[in-house]
Amino acid sequence: MDTEQRPPGPPRNPTPTVDLIIELKGRGIVLIRRRNPPFGWALPGGFVDYGESLEMAAVREAMEETSLDVKLVRQFHTYSDPGRDARQHTISTVFIAQAGGDPVAADDASEAGIFTSESLPGDLAFDHEEILRDYFEERY
Repeated sequence: MDTEQRPPGPPRNPTPTVDLIIELKGRGIVLIRRRNPPFGWALPGGFVDYGESLEMAAVREAMEETSLDVKLVRQFHTYSDPGRDARQHTISTVFIAQAGGDPVAADDASEAGIFTSESLPGDLAFDHEEILRDYFEERY
């Protein structure tokens, strides 16, 4: 049991988030350039709304940020390092999804692009470099 003294009040819990690796068949994966801090390229995703399942949040965030209607293929992995997001402690469940068409940046995204393992941008936000490394190592 934790022997550290906890401050009075309600417990502080990590916030659930989702991220998506959206595959565009034969073209690569979709990343968005963040409009808000922390800046950089990122997987589409965001916070899970109250009353929303992780799957619902993933589909909603994909549409909001990329204008793509995705089909979730499977849950990939969960990332929970307390330092993964400098703004607050988050736990992200990452989904692999598939879509057709061209991504169009919207909502929190200022730009959307299609990338392969060889063409990933250098300025990835959060722990998305680690997530993509895990994805590409498993995929190929």
